[in-house]
Amino acid sequence: MDSQAVRGYLTGLQDRIVAALAAFDGQPFRRDEWQRPQGGGGISRLIEEGDFFERGGVNFSHVMGDKLPASASAHRPELAGRGWEALGVSLVLHPKNPYCPTTHMNVRCFVATKENAAPVWWFGGGMDLTPYYGFAEDAVHFHAACKQALDPFGTDLHARYKKWCDEYFFLKHRDEPRGIGGIFFDDLNEGGFERCFALTQSVGDSFLAAYLPLCERRRELAYGERERDFQAYRRGRYVEFNLVWDRGTLFGLQSGGRTEAILMSLPPVVKWRYDWHPAPGSAEEKLYSDFLPPRDWV
Repeated sequence: MDSQAVRGYLTGLQDRIVAALAAFDGQPFRRDEWQRPQGGGGISRLIEEGDFFERGGVNFSHVMGDKLPASASAHRPELAGRGWEALGVSLVLHPKNPYCPTTHMNVRCFVATKENAAPVWWFGGGMDLTPYYGFAEDAVHFHAACKQALDPFGTDLHARYKKWCDEYFFLKHRDEPRGIGGIFFDDLNEGGFERCFALTQSVGDSFLAAYLPLCERRRELAYGERERDFQAYRRGRYVEFNLVWDRGTLFGLQSGGRTEAILMSLPPVVKWRYDWHPAPGSAEEKLYSDFLPPRDWV
């Protein structure tokens, strides 16, 4: 496998996405290059209090070490004790307008090495959508873009990776989905390096067309304190998932990653309430009844 080719693609992807998001927002992204004492480093690109994005980050990292952290070897115990190398781009975007959804996208490559043994590698990634107020046409657009990215590699993949996403981005302690899903895959090494790398590139390259048109449609919708309040409440679910269940967050923290970069995914304004429920028949209740339960949008 060629980790330098992967690195070149990922840094280019970060640059392209940041340029498009900055043009859409009207404000520039901060650039923060960092080094990891244990090996490797990365580039964080962040926007806060932009014209459109209340907070957003697009991270590139390329880190390595001599021993896999527990979060990585727990489901692959045969890799314990190997050296490792991880490369990826991960982004989370929190628009200020509650009618515009939060989104997450990640593409990554992992390599585990051992002397006198062939390297073990795999790709992973995906994207998902977390609306606060649902629009059926937006959900269809996002899921159709995900399907289009995967279809050249097998028409069965979208159904598999959508189901994987629905199951992964689920708050078990709430018995509740985080959002309306998308696609998620991990441990991908079937069909050889070139195929897996191409599939991962297709997912990364499709993100802007999947997400920005939704923001363009909704960015001028008027909202008030009620909508912002509900957005802050639902953002609490996002925080809970990332801190309790997300494997990427756990891997980053356990492997000595840069905390500022890892936790850039958290929204700036969040609220929690005790045993709150939306009013029957309200737009807020519709999110729970019509959008959060997994369904086939395309």
